[in-house]
Amino acid sequence: MTDIVSMQRLNKYFGDLHVLKDIDLTVKQGEVVVIIGASGSGKSTLIRCVNGLEEYESGELTVDGEKLAPKGGSQKALATIRKEVGMVFQQFNLFPHLTVQMNIMLAPMKVKEASKSAAAETAVRLLDRVGIGSQADKYPSQLSGGQQQRVAIARALAMEPRLMLFDEPTSALDPEMIGEVLDVMRKLAKEGMTMMVVTHEMGFAREVADRVIYIHEGQIVEEGKPEDVFDNPQNERTQSFLSRVLKH
Repeated sequence: MTDIVSMQRLNKYFGDLHVLKDIDLTVKQGEVVVIIGASGSGKSTLIRCVNGLEEYESGELTVDGEKLAPKGGSQKALATIRKEVGMVFQQFNLFPHLTVQMNIMLAPMKVKEASKSAAAETAVRLLDRVGIGSQADKYPSQLSGGQQQRVAIARALAMEPRLMLFDEPTSALDPEMIGEVLDVMRKLAKEGMTMMVVTHEMGFAREVADRVIYIHEGQIVEEGKPEDVFDNPQNERTQSFLSRVLKH
């Protein structure tokens, strides 16, 4: 299978803080990679580098055949990559003054120059796909948090991405709303979407991931199939982390 993401000895700093340390990671087409670790370990920074929201200092990063330059380098590939990579954040970042349908229509119209009618058809189809087709004419403030996050997922899918990035997409939701968002993500995984997911939802990681990555202080210290990482972790840092989070 084709490598959609390839990182080699990737390093990222925030000032003097060394956030990512010699990261080597590949993600293949159709693979679901779930990234776990304590807060501040570098998980979100790692996936934000993939679509150029954060610039790295050294190493190599290729996304869907396009090479992203390190900080200060030419970023001709960036616009291409952002057309191919969808991202869903902790916060929904929807435009409050636009209807749900218009929130989804904007990117295809502006970036892919789709006609208004084609963008509208896409929005309706994607809202049905994420289970909220009846909410098209509402405004974000009229929806629950779980519904808003599903709109955000639909908006990202409207660009027909080859890779979806999720940065703790359920962390801002009330517990009863988490399941509905995870259900949409499970469906995407079953449909073969390539996904990189940062999450604290260990049950989801065990069920859906092809591979689990554990990051500690900016380094990948363990990776493998979910059953191997969760049931038989080899690194003592992984063991300590899982013993804490799996108790709750």
